[in-house]
Amino acid sequence: MTKLLHIVASPRGEDSKSTALAEGHIADRRLRDPGLEVDTLDLFAADLPDFGGIPASAKMAVFGGVDMTEAENTAWAEVARLTRHFIAADHYVISVPMWNGGVPYRLKQYIDIITQPGMLFGFDPATGYSGLLEGKRATLVVTSGVWSPGAAAAYGVDFHTNYMEWWLGFIGVQNVDTLRFQPTVLTADPAAGYAAARQKASVLA
Repeated sequence: MTKLLHIVASPRGEDSKSTALAEGHIADRRLRDPGLEVDTLDLFAADLPDFGGIPASAKMAVFGGVDMTEAENTAWAEVARLTRHFIAADHYVISVPMWNGGVPYRLKQYIDIITQPGMLFGFDPATGYSGLLEGKRATLVVTSGVWSPGAAAAYGVDFHTNYMEWWLGFIGVQNVDTLRFQPTVLTADPAAGYAAARQKASVLA
């Protein structure tokens, strides 16, 4: 049985095009795989811990191979719980609107919580970083109001899709499909653009 984790990075609910496209893609996958197990993580509804001083100190203790304090152990246990939940999935569908050229802050917070040594990546001083996730795949569903591939710099810069594709590769997820609906606002026919993206979502399923 395939376990799919849908990570929702938009707070806009039914008004979110990235969420709608991702949900359509998942619905099409269900038709082809009735046994598909789907888990949804709405980042704006989830109770995500702050990754502040104590969790950061715990991370450095792991890096340095030193014992943690009681407070660091408690913080690290919550980090490990969220990370194990992520690792348990076989397929990630991540719906991500562009915010100010990058990703929404709640997605960045989640990434900073779960991207930990010994869980999602390893490090060797001689060879550098290595991703620890193997055999997994991801579907990125990305939207932006004004920016589009090939647009002049006056219309924005993509620190959004590029970052997500880099991060997935960093943790070892090499099989990545990217589904775009860009732009969603600066277009003469947004309905046609959405329909084309929805068709591609069905094909990717």
